Amino acid sequence: MRLSSEFFHLQKTEHLFFLRAEENSMDSTTQARIKSRLIAEIDEMPPLLQQVAKYISDNPSDFGLDTIRKSADKIGVSPNTLVRMAAYLGFDSFDALREPFRQSLIIAADKGVDPDWIANYRAKDELGREHANALRNEVNIVDRSLHLLTPETLRSIVRNLVGADNVYVTATRSTYSLAFYFQYIGRMAIPNMQLVPRHMGNAIEDMAELSKGDVLFAVTFRPYSAETIEAMRFANARGAKVVLMTDTELVAPNIEITDLLRVTTQSTHFFGCYAGAMAVLDCLLSHLVNAGGESATSRISKYENMRQNSGAYWRPTLPKVRK
Repeated sequence: MRLSSEFFHLQKTEHLFFLRAEENSMDSTTQARIKSRLIAEIDEMPPLLQQVAKYISDNPSDFGLDTIRKSADKIGVSPNTLVRMAAYLGFDSFDALREPFRQSLIIAADKGVDPDWIANYRAKDELGREHANALRNEVNIVDRSLHLLTPETLRSIVRNLVGADNVYVTATRSTYSLAFYFQYIGRMAIPNMQLVPRHMGNAIEDMAELSKGDVLFAVTFRPYSAETIEAMRFANARGAKVVLMTDTELVAPNIEITDLLRVTTQSTHFFGCYAGAMAVLDCLLSHLVNAGGESATSRISKYENMRQNSGAYWRPTLPKVRK
């Protein structure tokens, strides 16, 4: 989300955006402030600092653990670039910049206890422990994702979607299933909601008529889809609003996000886990149906009757009763 240049000037003149190395309150709040500044100012940064800002925003835990050389290797820059970033943010050294992220890791350490049913699996054998880890991860990401769905965010998204002339929903590859589900159910509450791309083309090709009164609802998780990023920039250029569901506060530079729907996708395997995203979409759909009122209820009833009458649902064949 991009803020005005006047805002940047005000923050820079007042305590350098409250980020000084001599501050002693190195906690999760300080980390959040650093990330907020990186996101707000990324468009103004040189290209190499943009890479660093994106990495820190996406990987705060790794950044808090790794040495300067290891972080530089992961980002693809020199260690000196990380020193430049520290100076840019008002810190005396790389270590001073990294310290809030280290402390946040300590504060955020999971001190929870497995519920009994997960603990029972964990106590069985090696497979049970692996299964318990996967289960706990699922519970955690759903909990965290729903926690991030604040009433303020929800209210703004519902208002923008219901009030739009047209709503375009887009995603690619694995996230396409989430977009399909959201549009399939959502169109019953908002009949002007459509899925793009409709076939195998590019989403932009199906948004030729996109205009200022429309909303683009985009879904992308790391590694972020180039097509989805371009679709958001296209929407920005047309003056349309953008609602983005993603796993970070910063997907790419030069994108204006109206509403950010952030979820957690961390998994115990090599691919993102979408249980949290699906839970958030279900909550959002519930509110959209409620906002649609009697019109939405009537459309849902008509859809259901149409499916019943067209034989869309399987019904068992009852044996004939002999008289």
